[in-house]
Amino acid sequence: MDLIYTILVTLLTLAVLVAVHEYGHFWVARRCGVKVLRFCIGFGKPLWSRTDSHGTEWAVAAIPLGGYVKMLDEREAPVDSAEQHLAFNRKPVLQRIAVVAAGPLANFLLAIVAFWGLYLSGESGYVPVIGEVSANSVAEVAGLEPGQEIVAVDGQETPTWQALSFRLLDRIGDTGTISFAVKYPDSDVIYESEAVIERWLSEQEEPDLYGGLGISLYRPAVLPIAGEIVPEGPAERAGMESGDTVISADGIAMPLWSDWVNYVRARPGESISVEVERGLQRLVLNLTTDRVTENGESFGRVGMSVELPSMPPEMLRQFQRGPLESLGAGLQRTSDLVVFTLESIKKMIQGLISPKNLSGPITIAKVATASAESGLESYISFLALLSISLGVLNLLPIPVLDGGHLLYYTLELLAGRPVPEKIQALGYQVGMFLVLGIMMVALFNDFSRL
Repeated sequence: MDLIYTILVTLLTLAVLVAVHEYGHFWVARRCGVKVLRFCIGFGKPLWSRTDSHGTEWAVAAIPLGGYVKMLDEREAPVDSAEQHLAFNRKPVLQRIAVVAAGPLANFLLAIVAFWGLYLSGESGYVPVIGEVSANSVAEVAGLEPGQEIVAVDGQETPTWQALSFRLLDRIGDTGTISFAVKYPDSDVIYESEAVIERWLSEQEEPDLYGGLGISLYRPAVLPIAGEIVPEGPAERAGMESGDTVISADGIAMPLWSDWVNYVRARPGESISVEVERGLQRLVLNLTTDRVTENGESFGRVGMSVELPSMPPEMLRQFQRGPLESLGAGLQRTSDLVVFTLESIKKMIQGLISPKNLSGPITIAKVATASAESGLESYISFLALLSISLGVLNLLPIPVLDGGHLLYYTLELLAGRPVPEKIQALGYQVGMFLVLGIMMVALFNDFSRL
Protein backbone atom coordinates (compact mmCIF):
# COMPACT_ATOMS: atom_id res chain seq x y z
CA MET A 1 0.00 0.00 0.00
CA ASP A 2 2.86 2.39 0.85
CA LEU A 3 4.48 1.65 -2.52
CA ILE A 4 1.25 2.39 -4.37
CA TYR A 5 0.87 5.67 -2.48
CA THR A 6 4.47 6.64 -3.32
CA ILE A 7 3.93 5.85 -7.00
CA LEU A 8 0.69 7.86 -7.14
CA VAL A 9 2.21 10.90 -5.39
CA THR A 10 5.27 10.78 -7.67
CA LEU A 11 3.16 10.49 -10.83
CA LEU A 12 0.98 13.39 -9.70
CA THR A 13 4.06 15.53 -8.96
CA LEU A 14 5.71 14.81 -12.31
CA ALA A 15 2.43 15.26 -14.20
CA VAL A 16 1.85 18.71 -12.69
CA LEU A 17 5.40 19.91 -13.38
CA VAL A 18 5.51 18.53 -16.94
CA ALA A 19 2.02 19.79 -17.77
CA VAL A 20 2.85 23.32 -16.60
CA HIS A 21 6.18 23.33 -18.47
CA GLU A 22 4.73 22.05 -21.74
CA TYR A 23 1.66 24.26 -21.49
CA GLY A 24 4.01 27.25 -21.38
CA HIS A 25 5.45 26.18 -24.75
CA PHE A 26 1.95 25.44 -26.09
CA TRP A 27 0.34 28.71 -24.97
CA VAL A 28 3.01 30.95 -26.48
CA ALA A 29 3.24 28.84 -29.66
CA ARG A 30 -0.49 29.26 -30.28
CA ARG A 31 -0.22 33.03 -29.80
CA CYS A 32 2.68 33.20 -32.23
CA GLY A 33 0.58 31.48 -34.85
CA VAL A 34 2.32 28.10 -34.69
CA LYS A 35 0.22 25.01 -35.32
CA VAL A 36 0.58 22.53 -32.45
CA LEU A 37 0.16 18.94 -33.58
CA ARG A 38 0.36 17.17 -30.22
CA PHE A 39 0.47 17.99 -26.51
CA CYS A 40 1.59 14.85 -24.68
CA ILE A 41 2.28 13.99 -21.04
CA GLY A 42 4.65 11.02 -21.00
CA PHE A 43 6.47 9.19 -23.78
CA GLY A 44 5.71 6.12 -25.85
CA LYS A 45 2.36 4.71 -26.86
CA PRO A 46 -0.60 6.97 -25.95
CA LEU A 47 -2.96 5.53 -23.34
CA TRP A 48 -5.53 8.24 -23.99
CA SER A 49 -5.92 10.98 -26.59
CA ARG A 50 -8.39 13.37 -28.14
CA THR A 51 -8.15 16.02 -30.86
CA ASP A 52 -9.52 19.53 -30.39
CA SER A 53 -11.01 21.91 -32.95
CA HIS A 54 -7.56 23.36 -33.77
CA GLY A 55 -6.26 19.97 -34.82
CA THR A 56 -4.10 19.50 -31.69
CA GLU A 57 -3.99 15.99 -30.26
CA TRP A 58 -4.01 15.92 -26.46
CA ALA A 59 -2.51 12.70 -25.13
CA VAL A 60 -1.27 10.83 -22.07
CA ALA A 61 1.42 8.25 -22.84
CA ALA A 62 2.63 5.12 -21.08
CA ILE A 63 6.07 6.24 -19.84
CA PRO A 64 5.47 9.02 -17.27
CA LEU A 65 8.97 10.52 -17.31
CA GLY A 66 8.38 13.77 -19.16
CA GLY A 67 6.32 15.17 -21.99
CA TYR A 68 6.50 17.20 -25.16
CA VAL A 69 4.73 19.61 -27.47
CA LYS A 70 5.03 18.66 -31.13
CA MET A 71 4.70 21.63 -33.50
CA LEU A 72 4.40 21.87 -37.25
CA ASP A 73 8.01 22.07 -38.49
CA GLU A 74 9.50 21.59 -41.95
CA ARG A 75 12.70 20.17 -40.42
CA GLU A 76 10.76 17.14 -39.17
CA ALA A 77 8.35 16.43 -42.02
CA PRO A 78 7.14 18.00 -45.30
CA VAL A 79 4.58 20.75 -44.75
CA ASP A 80 1.81 21.60 -47.20
CA SER A 81 2.33 25.00 -48.81
CA ALA A 82 -1.03 26.16 -47.44
CA GLU A 83 0.23 25.64 -43.89
CA GLN A 84 3.83 26.76 -44.21
CA HIS A 85 3.03 30.05 -42.48
CA LEU A 86 2.00 27.99 -39.42
CA ALA A 87 5.34 26.12 -39.19
CA PHE A 88 7.59 26.81 -36.21
CA ASN A 89 10.73 27.06 -38.34
CA ARG A 90 9.14 29.82 -40.47
CA LYS A 91 8.52 32.11 -37.50
CA PRO A 92 10.82 35.08 -36.73
CA VAL A 93 13.67 34.20 -34.40
CA LEU A 94 12.30 36.33 -31.56
CA GLN A 95 9.03 34.37 -31.66
CA ARG A 96 10.94 31.08 -31.62
CA ILE A 97 12.91 32.32 -28.60
CA ALA A 98 9.65 33.22 -26.86
CA VAL A 99 8.14 29.77 -27.52
CA VAL A 100 11.21 27.93 -26.21
CA ALA A 101 11.66 30.15 -23.14
CA ALA A 102 7.98 29.86 -22.19
CA GLY A 103 8.37 26.36 -20.73
CA PRO A 104 10.93 27.20 -18.02
CA LEU A 105 9.20 30.54 -17.37
CA ALA A 106 5.95 28.65 -16.75
CA ASN A 107 7.75 26.60 -14.11
CA PHE A 108 8.94 29.79 -12.42
CA LEU A 109 5.40 31.19 -12.58
CA LEU A 110 4.07 28.03 -10.90
CA ALA A 111 6.57 28.53 -8.07
CA ILE A 112 5.63 32.21 -7.67
CA VAL A 113 1.92 31.34 -7.48
CA ALA A 114 2.59 28.50 -5.03
CA PHE A 115 4.69 30.68 -2.71
CA TRP A 116 2.16 33.51 -3.01
CA GLY A 117 -0.59 31.18 -1.80
CA LEU A 118 1.55 29.86 1.05
CA TYR A 119 2.56 33.34 2.23
CA LEU A 120 -1.00 34.61 1.89
CA SER A 121 -2.28 31.80 4.14
CA GLY A 122 0.31 32.71 6.78
CA GLU A 123 3.86 31.63 7.47
CA SER A 124 5.29 30.33 10.70
CA GLY A 125 8.60 28.94 11.90
CA TYR A 126 10.66 28.38 15.00
CA VAL A 127 13.04 31.07 16.25
CA PRO A 128 16.69 30.00 15.66
CA VAL A 129 17.99 30.08 19.22
CA ILE A 130 21.31 28.36 19.89
CA GLY A 131 21.09 25.36 22.20
CA GLU A 132 24.71 24.23 22.40
CA VAL A 133 28.06 25.30 20.91
CA SER A 134 30.82 22.75 20.21
CA ALA A 135 34.39 23.41 21.25
CA ASN A 136 36.85 24.55 18.55
CA SER A 137 34.02 25.02 16.04
CA VAL A 138 33.22 27.80 13.60
CA ALA A 139 30.52 29.01 16.00
CA GLU A 140 32.90 29.12 18.97
CA VAL A 141 35.50 31.05 16.96
CA ALA A 142 32.75 33.52 16.05
CA GLY A 143 31.91 33.90 19.74
CA LEU A 144 28.39 32.45 19.52
CA GLU A 145 26.85 31.37 22.81
CA PRO A 146 23.96 29.16 23.94
CA GLY A 147 20.74 31.12 24.34
CA GLN A 148 21.53 33.66 21.63
CA GLU A 149 19.17 34.10 18.71
CA ILE A 150 20.85 34.17 15.28
CA VAL A 151 19.13 37.13 13.63
CA ALA A 152 21.23 37.30 10.44
CA VAL A 153 23.95 35.48 8.48
CA ASP A 154 26.09 37.49 6.07
CA GLY A 155 23.70 40.42 6.46
CA GLN A 156 20.65 38.35 5.46
CA GLU A 157 17.90 38.07 8.06
CA THR A 158 17.21 34.63 9.56
CA PRO A 159 13.92 34.91 11.47
CA THR A 160 13.22 31.15 11.38
CA TRP A 161 15.01 27.79 11.29
CA GLN A 162 14.14 27.53 7.59
CA ALA A 163 15.64 30.93 6.78
CA LEU A 164 18.81 30.09 8.71
CA SER A 165 19.16 26.75 6.90
CA PHE A 166 18.78 28.43 3.53
CA ARG A 167 21.51 30.98 4.31
CA LEU A 168 23.86 28.25 5.48
CA LEU A 169 23.11 26.12 2.41
CA ASP A 170 24.23 29.06 0.32
CA ARG A 171 27.69 28.93 1.95
CA ILE A 172 28.46 25.23 1.33
CA GLY A 173 31.81 24.87 -0.42
CA ASP A 174 32.80 28.49 0.23
CA THR A 175 36.15 29.78 1.45
CA GLY A 176 36.33 33.13 3.24
CA THR A 177 34.50 34.68 6.16
CA ILE A 178 31.00 34.01 7.41
CA SER A 179 29.41 36.70 9.56
CA PHE A 180 26.71 36.43 12.21
CA ALA A 181 24.41 38.87 13.94
CA VAL A 182 22.97 37.63 17.23
CA LYS A 183 21.05 38.92 20.20
CA TYR A 184 20.14 37.74 23.67
CA PRO A 185 16.55 37.04 24.75
CA ASP A 186 14.51 40.14 25.71
CA SER A 187 17.20 42.41 24.28
CA ASP A 188 17.33 44.53 21.13
CA VAL A 189 21.12 44.88 21.17
CA ILE A 190 22.66 43.19 18.11
CA TYR A 191 26.16 41.69 18.37
CA GLU A 192 28.09 41.02 15.16
CA SER A 193 30.98 38.60 14.69
CA GLU A 194 32.59 36.46 12.01
CA ALA A 195 34.74 33.38 11.46
CA VAL A 196 36.85 32.00 8.63
CA ILE A 197 35.68 28.96 6.64
CA GLU A 198 37.55 26.94 4.02
CA ARG A 199 35.68 24.76 1.50
CA TRP A 200 33.00 24.50 4.16
CA LEU A 201 31.28 21.06 4.16
CA SER A 202 32.44 20.49 0.57
CA GLU A 203 33.41 16.87 1.28
CA GLN A 204 30.15 15.85 2.94
CA GLU A 205 27.63 13.88 0.88
CA GLU A 206 24.75 14.98 3.11
CA PRO A 207 26.00 18.21 4.72
CA ASP A 208 25.10 18.72 8.38
CA LEU A 209 24.62 22.49 8.37
CA TYR A 210 24.35 23.04 12.10
CA GLY A 211 26.87 20.36 13.00
CA GLY A 212 29.31 21.86 10.50
CA LEU A 213 28.83 25.22 12.17
CA GLY A 214 29.26 23.63 15.59
CA ILE A 215 25.84 24.40 17.03
CA SER A 216 22.59 22.71 17.83
CA LEU A 217 19.41 24.74 17.85
CA TYR A 218 17.34 24.88 21.00
CA ARG A 219 14.76 22.16 21.46
CA PRO A 220 12.94 21.25 24.66
CA ALA A 221 14.57 18.39 26.57
CA VAL A 222 13.13 15.02 25.52
CA LEU A 223 12.02 13.39 28.77
CA PRO A 224 11.66 9.60 29.09
CA ILE A 225 7.88 9.62 28.73
CA ALA A 226 6.41 6.59 26.96
CA GLY A 227 4.58 7.30 23.73
CA GLU A 228 3.40 4.29 21.74
CA ILE A 229 3.86 0.86 23.31
CA VAL A 230 4.51 -1.95 20.82
CA PRO A 231 1.95 -4.77 21.28
CA GLU A 232 3.44 -7.88 22.92
CA GLY A 233 6.83 -6.19 23.25
CA PRO A 234 8.97 -6.23 26.41
CA ALA A 235 7.52 -2.91 27.65
CA GLU A 236 3.91 -4.10 27.31
CA ARG A 237 4.68 -7.47 28.90
CA ALA A 238 6.19 -5.65 31.87
CA GLY A 239 3.00 -3.61 32.27
CA MET A 240 4.24 -0.28 30.96
CA GLU A 241 1.58 2.09 29.57
CA SER A 242 1.58 5.10 27.27
CA GLY A 243 2.24 8.24 29.33
CA ASP A 244 4.44 6.51 31.92
CA THR A 245 7.57 8.45 32.87
CA VAL A 246 10.73 6.41 33.45
CA ILE A 247 12.27 7.64 36.71
CA SER A 248 15.13 5.18 37.14
CA ALA A 249 16.54 1.86 35.89
CA ASP A 250 18.21 -0.47 38.38
CA GLY A 251 18.34 2.49 40.76
CA ILE A 252 20.10 4.77 38.25
CA ALA A 253 18.28 8.04 37.46
CA MET A 254 17.04 8.51 33.90
CA PRO A 255 16.55 12.27 33.46
CA LEU A 256 16.43 12.18 29.65
CA TRP A 257 15.06 9.85 26.98
CA SER A 258 18.57 9.40 25.56
CA ASP A 259 19.75 8.11 28.97
CA TRP A 260 17.02 5.47 28.95
CA VAL A 261 17.70 4.47 25.31
CA ASN A 262 21.44 4.09 25.91
CA TYR A 263 20.83 2.05 29.07
CA VAL A 264 18.48 -0.34 27.27
CA ARG A 265 20.70 -0.72 24.18
CA ALA A 266 23.68 -1.68 26.35
CA ARG A 267 21.72 -4.57 27.95
CA PRO A 268 20.42 -6.96 25.27
CA GLY A 269 18.41 -9.83 26.75
CA GLU A 270 18.91 -8.59 30.32
CA SER A 271 16.41 -7.94 33.11
CA ILE A 272 15.95 -4.32 34.23
CA SER A 273 14.10 -3.04 37.29
CA VAL A 274 12.32 0.08 36.09
CA GLU A 275 10.71 2.69 38.32
CA VAL A 276 7.98 4.62 36.49
CA GLU A 277 5.63 7.44 37.42
CA ARG A 278 2.01 6.99 36.39
CA GLY A 279 -0.14 9.92 37.43
CA LEU A 280 0.39 10.23 41.19
CA GLN A 281 1.72 6.68 41.56
CA ARG A 282 5.26 5.30 41.55
CA LEU A 283 5.53 1.72 40.25
CA VAL A 284 8.43 -0.72 39.92
CA LEU A 285 8.27 -2.92 36.82
CA ASN A 286 10.51 -5.84 35.92
CA LEU A 287 11.39 -5.70 32.24
CA THR A 288 13.52 -8.06 30.12
CA THR A 289 14.86 -6.51 26.91
CA ASP A 290 14.80 -8.18 23.52
CA ARG A 291 18.15 -9.01 21.96
CA VAL A 292 18.43 -7.53 18.46
CA THR A 293 21.39 -8.16 16.15
CA GLU A 294 22.11 -5.91 13.19
CA ASN A 295 25.36 -5.75 11.19
CA GLY A 296 27.01 -8.08 13.68
CA GLU A 297 26.14 -5.87 16.68
CA SER A 298 23.72 -6.92 19.41
CA PHE A 299 21.71 -4.40 21.39
CA GLY A 300 18.66 -4.26 23.62
CA ARG A 301 15.17 -3.08 22.69
CA VAL A 302 11.97 -2.78 24.72
CA GLY A 303 9.35 -1.75 22.13
CA MET A 304 8.31 1.77 23.04
CA SER A 305 8.54 5.21 21.49
CA VAL A 306 8.89 8.58 23.17
CA GLU A 307 6.25 11.24 23.66
CA LEU A 308 7.87 14.24 21.99
CA PRO A 309 7.62 17.57 23.81
CA SER A 310 6.04 20.65 22.26
CA MET A 311 8.02 23.79 21.54
CA PRO A 312 7.24 26.71 23.87
CA PRO A 313 4.73 29.13 22.28
CA GLU A 314 7.24 31.99 22.44
CA MET A 315 9.57 30.01 20.15
CA LEU A 316 7.03 30.09 17.30
CA ARG A 317 7.26 33.12 15.03
CA GLN A 318 4.29 33.86 12.76
CA PHE A 319 4.00 36.17 9.75
CA GLN A 320 0.84 37.54 8.16
CA ARG A 321 1.01 39.23 4.75
CA GLY A 322 -1.51 40.89 2.47
CA PRO A 323 -1.98 39.91 -1.21
CA LEU A 324 0.61 42.34 -2.62
CA GLU A 325 3.16 41.70 0.13
CA SER A 326 2.70 37.95 -0.36
CA LEU A 327 3.24 38.33 -4.08
CA GLY A 328 6.46 40.28 -3.46
CA ALA A 329 7.64 37.62 -1.01
CA GLY A 330 6.81 34.89 -3.54
CA LEU A 331 8.79 36.67 -6.25
CA GLN A 332 11.74 37.16 -3.89
CA ARG A 333 11.67 33.54 -2.73
CA THR A 334 11.59 32.26 -6.32
CA SER A 335 14.41 34.60 -7.32
CA ASP A 336 16.53 33.48 -4.35
CA LEU A 337 16.03 29.81 -5.21
CA VAL A 338 16.89 30.38 -8.89
CA VAL A 339 20.16 32.07 -7.88
CA PHE A 340 20.83 29.36 -5.28
CA THR A 341 20.30 26.59 -7.86
CA LEU A 342 22.64 28.25 -10.34
CA GLU A 343 25.28 28.80 -7.64
CA SER A 344 25.01 25.16 -6.58
CA ILE A 345 25.53 23.99 -10.18
CA LYS A 346 28.55 26.28 -10.47
CA LYS A 347 30.04 24.93 -7.21
CA MET A 348 29.46 21.35 -8.33
CA ILE A 349 31.33 22.03 -11.58
CA GLN A 350 34.16 23.63 -9.57
CA GLY A 351 34.31 20.61 -7.27
CA LEU A 352 33.20 22.61 -4.22
CA ILE A 353 30.07 20.46 -3.79
CA SER A 354 30.19 16.69 -4.06
CA PRO A 355 28.38 15.27 -7.16
CA LYS A 356 26.93 12.72 -4.75
CA ASN A 357 24.41 15.42 -3.84
CA LEU A 358 22.79 14.94 -7.26
CA SER A 359 19.43 13.24 -6.88
CA GLY A 360 17.31 11.29 -9.33
CA PRO A 361 13.72 10.04 -9.57
CA ILE A 362 13.98 7.70 -6.58
CA THR A 363 14.95 10.51 -4.21
CA ILE A 364 12.31 12.78 -5.75
CA ALA A 365 9.71 10.07 -5.13
CA LYS A 366 10.78 9.66 -1.48
CA VAL A 367 10.81 13.40 -0.77
CA ALA A 368 7.52 13.97 -2.62
CA THR A 369 5.84 11.26 -0.56
CA ALA A 370 7.30 12.53 2.72
CA SER A 371 6.21 16.11 1.97
CA ALA A 372 2.71 14.95 1.02
CA GLU A 373 2.44 13.04 4.30
CA SER A 374 3.55 16.17 6.18
CA GLY A 375 0.60 18.15 4.85
CA LEU A 376 -0.58 20.25 1.92
CA GLU A 377 1.67 23.23 2.71
CA SER A 378 4.78 21.04 2.81
CA TYR A 379 3.86 19.38 -0.48
CA ILE A 380 3.14 22.67 -2.27
CA SER A 381 6.46 24.06 -1.03
CA PHE A 382 8.30 21.00 -2.38
CA LEU A 383 6.41 21.24 -5.67
CA ALA A 384 7.50 24.89 -6.02
CA LEU A 385 11.13 24.00 -5.27
CA LEU A 386 11.10 21.16 -7.81
CA SER A 387 9.46 23.40 -10.40
CA ILE A 388 12.24 25.97 -9.99
CA SER A 389 14.89 23.24 -10.35
CA LEU A 390 13.21 22.00 -13.54
CA GLY A 391 13.05 25.52 -14.95
CA VAL A 392 16.70 26.30 -14.18
CA LEU A 393 18.00 22.98 -15.51
CA ASN A 394 16.06 23.43 -18.75
CA LEU A 395 17.63 26.86 -19.25
CA LEU A 396 21.19 25.54 -19.10
CA PRO A 397 22.91 26.11 -22.49
CA ILE A 398 23.05 22.39 -23.29
CA PRO A 399 21.74 21.28 -26.70
CA VAL A 400 18.62 19.03 -26.40
CA LEU A 401 17.48 21.23 -23.49
CA ASP A 402 15.48 24.45 -23.93
CA GLY A 403 18.61 26.41 -23.05
CA GLY A 404 20.48 24.82 -25.94
CA HIS A 405 17.77 25.89 -28.38
CA LEU A 406 17.86 29.38 -26.91
CA LEU A 407 21.63 29.46 -27.42
CA TYR A 408 21.28 28.57 -31.10
CA TYR A 409 18.49 31.11 -31.67
CA THR A 410 20.42 33.83 -29.84
CA LEU A 411 23.44 33.19 -32.08
CA GLU A 412 21.12 33.33 -35.09
CA LEU A 413 19.71 36.64 -33.87
CA LEU A 414 23.21 38.11 -33.46
CA ALA A 415 24.70 36.70 -36.67
CA GLY A 416 21.65 37.21 -38.86
CA ARG A 417 21.68 33.58 -40.03
CA PRO A 418 21.00 30.16 -38.47
CA VAL A 419 23.77 28.11 -36.90
CA PRO A 420 24.90 25.53 -39.52
CA GLU A 421 22.99 22.25 -39.23
CA LYS A 422 26.18 20.19 -38.87
CA ILE A 423 27.20 22.23 -35.82
CA GLN A 424 23.70 21.93 -34.37
CA ALA A 425 23.71 18.16 -34.89
CA LEU A 426 27.10 17.81 -33.21
CA GLY A 427 25.90 19.96 -30.33
CA TYR A 428 22.83 17.77 -29.87
CA GLN A 429 25.02 14.66 -29.69
CA VAL A 430 27.26 16.25 -27.06
CA GLY A 431 24.22 17.52 -25.18
CA MET A 432 22.58 14.09 -25.17
CA PHE A 433 25.82 12.57 -23.84
CA LEU A 434 25.95 15.15 -21.02
CA VAL A 435 22.28 14.76 -20.07
CA LEU A 436 22.43 10.95 -20.05
CA GLY A 437 25.66 11.09 -18.04
CA ILE A 438 24.10 13.35 -15.42
CA MET A 439 21.03 11.08 -15.26
CA MET A 440 23.24 8.01 -14.72
CA VAL A 441 25.14 9.74 -11.89
CA ALA A 442 21.84 10.78 -10.26
CA LEU A 443 20.43 7.25 -10.52
CA PHE A 444 23.66 5.78 -9.12
CA ASN A 445 23.42 8.18 -6.15
CA ASP A 446 19.78 7.17 -5.63
CA PHE A 447 20.61 3.46 -5.50
CA SER A 448 23.62 4.13 -3.27
CA ARG A 449 21.35 5.85 -0.75
CA LEU A 450 19.01 2.85 -0.77
